[in-house]
Amino acid sequence: MTSIDDAVSLAQQLVRFDTRNPPGQEAQCATFLQALLTDAGFSVRAYSHSPGRTSLVARAGEAGAPHSLCFVGHLDTVPLGKAAWKLDPFAGVVADGRLHGRGACDMKSGVAAFVTAAVNRVSGLPAGVALTLLLVAGEETGCEGSSYLASLPLALDGFTGVVVAEPTFNEPLLGHKGALWLRATARGCTAHGATPEAGVNAIAKAVRMVDRLQAFGGEMSDVHPVLGVPSLNIGTFHAGENVNSVPDWAEVGIDLRTLPGMDHAQLREQLTQRLRPELESLDLQASLDSVFTEPADPWVQSVLALAERETGRPATLRTAHYFTDASALKGRMGATPILILGPGHPSQMHQTDEFCDLSQIDEAVRVYSAIIDHAMPCAEAASADTAPEPA
Repeated sequence: MTSIDDAVSLAQQLVRFDTRNPPGQEAQCATFLQALLTDAGFSVRAYSHSPGRTSLVARAGEAGAPHSLCFVGHLDTVPLGKAAWKLDPFAGVVADGRLHGRGACDMKSGVAAFVTAAVNRVSGLPAGVALTLLLVAGEETGCEGSSYLASLPLALDGFTGVVVAEPTFNEPLLGHKGALWLRATARGCTAHGATPEAGVNAIAKAVRMVDRLQAFGGEMSDVHPVLGVPSLNIGTFHAGENVNSVPDWAEVGIDLRTLPGMDHAQLREQLTQRLRPELESLDLQASLDSVFTEPADPWVQSVLALAERETGRPATLRTAHYFTDASALKGRMGATPILILGPGHPSQMHQTDEFCDLSQIDEAVRVYSAIIDHAMPCAEAASADTAPEPA
């Protein structure tokens, strides 16, 4: 049986795999983790939503265990950006009490921490306790790997609780808004730039659509007591081929962040009506549900207390500003409580010279280990309650 002495070393190894997405290519990183988890006693299956895009489902303990925990993490990272890095982003450099590199914060340190906690607890799992680890590809481009897993006939429900190990500074967060990404296209008619009256300018149409989009965003009046308000951001604008021609196409990228109860299909239809007649098409890029677990849930209460004990920082009732793989998985998980909880400060996500404090990684291992340990006496107590009376 494998055990892991140092989660930081494991995180270094994971950072050294170049899993920038696009193109992703998580297969080598997944193969490394599959071997490690198999040696530790997990049953591990690999699933690829396209060549080289591998996700893993690792399980330990009895199927259908009444106390079953799930940990979720993604293996891909965002690209490096245009700015120069001070340190090699794929060397896994440890310096000044930090792990440096692309994915150090988002989220290979989180993966390393929960893999370490799970591997070091798996041999002592009592009857009635099970662990599932979902290590997925393609989160950064719309949760492709987790969406693929959710489409398969896999057992993804019945968990006591789910932890998504995205960076939260090891503070349990209750969920996040949904995301609806759309591409609005306007069409025109090209002509020479010196005779614009002979053409139809698609940029002019798209600018009018942008004005209406901004007005639509300002009119969204839904409010959630913890998640706050929905938002609409115009994230991209592409148009034209050359400066001396009337452009005959323009595309606007729309990023809507939504609350529980907001219907994405209905929002898309509302925007379609609002953007006509300039709109040629409104194409769906991604539709990811919001995630929120009520803080009164008993498992959530236990994790809030455990995190406070292990970190020494008081728990607060907050949510993440980003979306996670939980959006794609929640439909298959039923009423399972979900928390976002992982090492690293969210401000480091997607940054040039990304890093994660080593103390955060070690702290996350303690928090995850405490969550697993908490399930063990619960299972043992339940077993004792159902044991037959001695004759």
